Amino acid sequence: MTPTAPTRPPAGQRSPHHNLGEWPSHWARVTPDAPALADETRSVTWREFADRVARLAGWLRDGHIAPGDRVALLLDNRTEFLELFFATARTGAITFPINLRLTPREIAFQLDDCRPAAIFYEAALRPTLEEALALASHRPALGFAMDRAGDPLGEACAEASPLEEAVAVQADTPAILMYTSGTTGHPKGALLPHRKALYNALNAVEAFGIRPGDRVLVVAPLFHSLGLQILAIPLLYSGGLLVLHRRFDPEAVWKAVARERINYFGGVPAMHQRLYERLAASPPASLPDLRFVFSAGSAISTELIRNFASAGILVLQGYGQTETSTLTSLTLEDAPTRAGSVGRPVLHAELRVIRTETVARPPMEWEDAREHETGEIVVRGPITMVGYWERPEATAETLTEGWLRTGDLAQQDAEGFLTLVGRAREMLISGGENVYPAEIEAVYREHPAIQEIAVIGVPDPQWGEVPRAHILLEPNRDLDSQELESWGRERLAAFKIPRKIIIENDLPRTASGKVRKHKLRNPA
Repeated sequence: MTPTAPTRPPAGQRSPHHNLGEWPSHWARVTPDAPALADETRSVTWREFADRVARLAGWLRDGHIAPGDRVALLLDNRTEFLELFFATARTGAITFPINLRLTPREIAFQLDDCRPAAIFYEAALRPTLEEALALASHRPALGFAMDRAGDPLGEACAEASPLEEAVAVQADTPAILMYTSGTTGHPKGALLPHRKALYNALNAVEAFGIRPGDRVLVVAPLFHSLGLQILAIPLLYSGGLLVLHRRFDPEAVWKAVARERINYFGGVPAMHQRLYERLAASPPASLPDLRFVFSAGSAISTELIRNFASAGILVLQGYGQTETSTLTSLTLEDAPTRAGSVGRPVLHAELRVIRTETVARPPMEWEDAREHETGEIVVRGPITMVGYWERPEATAETLTEGWLRTGDLAQQDAEGFLTLVGRAREMLISGGENVYPAEIEAVYREHPAIQEIAVIGVPDPQWGEVPRAHILLEPNRDLDSQELESWGRERLAAFKIPRKIIIENDLPRTASGKVRKHKLRNPA
């Protein structure tokens, strides 16, 4: 008999079976000796995975981690990340992944904003964390350093009494708090519930054709939606093997795909470009188990898709957001003839493309865009977030009567396939990272020599887009680019630093005084 995934009770009930922390227990009963997780130093079976999750959950409970508490993970891709993730969910607490590329100031903001009760961190990042804690007002009660030697986490929970059954939760109970930048300049945490994890997994099973026992490689970071929500969680829901790489290395990827008999993996276009270059330079003898590679985060060029096709590798493109995970995806059947499209809407979501001139009205007054007419994507259903952490105004701007406004513009054809054409809200995507100009502008406006700044995204052959800053200085002030770059690097992650800074005498404006950023992109 083919193994089946866990089932769920009605959404209105509070039940341990809504809790995704029960998933490892299910597969430990069904396929106990099958492999579940592997990284460069450890591999665990489903029986071992479930036992570890239950013991970690008991240890967290004994350490006074309560339902609703936040547990921060400042960790690389490693098996312990996912053990802690499922254990945290099992206790009814909320996992808070931290982007490893953030500066101490950015980490301090998030720590103060969501006030985690515990933080697990890479020992190598101790100086970064200590600097962040020195800047923050909040300090987690539990701090646990992890390195690559030994098994400190296993030793810590070895004597703990296992939490034999997951804490009862509702379908809407938050399981993940994942931060995304915002148009106000302040990052905000999207609260992602247990039912979102379930239905996103179901969507991936349908779109990717996930089979019991599939083997998936994850090189995208687990602190991002692509690595955690689109690749890792659906595969573990389905009872397969997840192979984790700590760092992205094209040569190591292709070797692992062949050696581990990988069925699919995913990344952003910048990663796929480097993967193809390595593939072209040194093609592997055979990749018989690889069904496809998945691309998301930003648009992948049709030329790169065709290059992979010429090498016998199928590229599936999809589209989603932190607040929703996957919204559309090509299927194995569609991919060969639909290069450039992000596919059709996933099964468990209601998606519409709304005429932009009507989307600010109440949903009952929205008008659907015609075929091939540009409109804004809106979605409702079980895959959406429940809101932003302690940001009711931001939540109200994004969620309207159950509908989530994505801020992304697309066209839809007669068969339902979507093609992305831009963004209604100001944002750029650099190497798969969402970058909001408002956040960069807020940081640079603090510099005493800067009177005004406007940041735009400009094309880049490696990263897709990079930020460029146009600055007005205060009277009788002067600045060089090195000083401005140093100011930014102390306060922003490297991918947010403007690659070029232009000192302007004036900025193009509307009649009301708002900067006309499109004129900065196209001065003519």
